[in-house]
Amino acid sequence: MIRRPALRALTTAVAAAALALTATQAATAATAAAPAVAAAKATQGDDNPFSVMDLDGLRAEYRFMCPAGHCVGYWSLVLTDEVARKRYAGGEFFVYAPAKGDFGFFLDGDIATRTVKKASQVRIVDSEFTRTHPRFEVRYGNPEQPKKARVVATSTIWMR
Repeated sequence: MIRRPALRALTTAVAAAALALTATQAATAATAAAPAVAAAKATQGDDNPFSVMDLDGLRAEYRFMCPAGHCVGYWSLVLTDEVARKRYAGGEFFVYAPAKGDFGFFLDGDIATRTVKKASQVRIVDSEFTRTHPRFEVRYGNPEQPKKARVVATSTIWMR
């Protein structure tokens, strides 16, 4: 059984190691970020996980995120400009698979969240949810009553 002083010492050592690793990664990433970004842009068209989907009101977008100075490129689905410009009031956006009644999530910055308030925050990443639901929808309204919410965009994978 680990005693409290030993546990505190272990926690402090792990935290110090994590901080040192983060600082090292940030310094390394800062010097290598430009070539990594250029390489990712050169290959971005080759690995779009959403290219097999029929999108209505959504479009695939390639973005970069640099948490702790380590840049990674990723694909996501966002609302088309036409859909995003529409007026929305009194509800929230959420991702819903009507066949199973399952909910997905959005990526808001670097945080996964079930709902977002603004159309500009709708960002769906390639995930277990998008791969296991042949049809999902972005809806606007009350997520507690998903069947009554308005469908604003859809993604469908047709059987081959």
